[in-house]
Amino acid sequence: MNAPAQAAHTQRLLAQVAEQLGHPVPDEFAAALRQVPRDRFLPETVWVRDGQGGYLPLNRGTEPEEWMAATYTDQTLVTQFTDDLPTSSASMPSMVLRMLQLTGVTAPERTRQQPFNVIELGTGTGFNAALLSALLGQGAVTTVELDPALAEQGERNLKTAGYTPTVVQADAAKGYPGSAPYARVLATFSVDQIPPAWITQTAPGGRIVTPWTSAWCCYGTLALTVSASGTAQGQFHDFASFMPMRPSSEQQTANGAHAQVTGAEELTSATELSPWAVAGGDLDAEFHVGLTVSGAFFAWDTTGEHAPVRLRVEDTTSTSWATVDYDGAHTTEFTVTQAGPRRLWNEIAAAYASWENNGRPGVGRHGLTVHASGEHTLWLDSPDHPLTPSAEGRAKISKNP
Repeated sequence: MNAPAQAAHTQRLLAQVAEQLGHPVPDEFAAALRQVPRDRFLPETVWVRDGQGGYLPLNRGTEPEEWMAATYTDQTLVTQFTDDLPTSSASMPSMVLRMLQLTGVTAPERTRQQPFNVIELGTGTGFNAALLSALLGQGAVTTVELDPALAEQGERNLKTAGYTPTVVQADAAKGYPGSAPYARVLATFSVDQIPPAWITQTAPGGRIVTPWTSAWCCYGTLALTVSASGTAQGQFHDFASFMPMRPSSEQQTANGAHAQVTGAEELTSATELSPWAVAGGDLDAEFHVGLTVSGAFFAWDTTGEHAPVRLRVEDTTSTSWATVDYDGAHTTEFTVTQAGPRRLWNEIAAAYASWENNGRPGVGRHGLTVHASGEHTLWLDSPDHPLTPSAEGRAKISKNP
């Protein structure tokens, strides 16, 4: 692509990013986007949303105009599938910039901490590492990728575009001590726990920024500041939904699959809490439930096989489950069935009551402290307000018939 065409594509992308951000792209970031051509970091085939819940492939060789237009549109592009599931993607450029802004890699921030080494966890295509290199200088950037093929391709893309940061093929959960300590740690995938290595490899006063996920809700971004005592503390931010961190083969073996137990006693009750209140798309409520009911995930059943509409809740760590049935007529009372060592619906109802009692807090009112021991403490508004579902809320919302 010739220089004028490249400039026109980039200018169009910058306009879209500015619209998404709600303000002009800061000069330093705009210069980096002009310097780093996105098309050099994408494979010959990318996949875009088809509007029907699936993906549509675009090939550079057979559909060059459509491929290039997609490349310079502010959208996520899937770049790898594994077992028919997307396992790597090129994030929306506006989302990339929001993460970089939150990380704090602009010139004024850099002057406050020297040296200013940065580690990116999740190389992917290499595009984000190239932007960091353009902003900071290549010697300041380390990027880690678990997938050997992605690490090789990302390094190749970076070299082709003229960038040579340190590329490491390793488990991102372990960071990379070879270039530590870091002023900034930036993950390009979501986690539900902060790996200890990220904190120990961050310099005092440094910042860790990562997308967040829970079994219930994959949403939000966490920004932590690390103290000299080894504690990391900060708040969540109301944006981002990223693919979860891929476990290493070692972690997959350790996690395994929990044993299935049949014949567990089933308890039936009634609830006034609508299943749509906790799993109907209210991200603030779902985020709160996901934080406070660890391991619980849900799926909707609209086949009518068991009830006109059923919400099924399961636990990733045990054989516990619950179902909440809507009978098609009554919208003030729903039938609950639960089994297993946890009473999942009781926990969810208590979490929802906690959310309501605290004024229906948005994502940004939630915070996290990671202690030097590794313990995670959730809080609302301040560390002085730990986040704990109340027993009173459980009794108020769920009742036995």
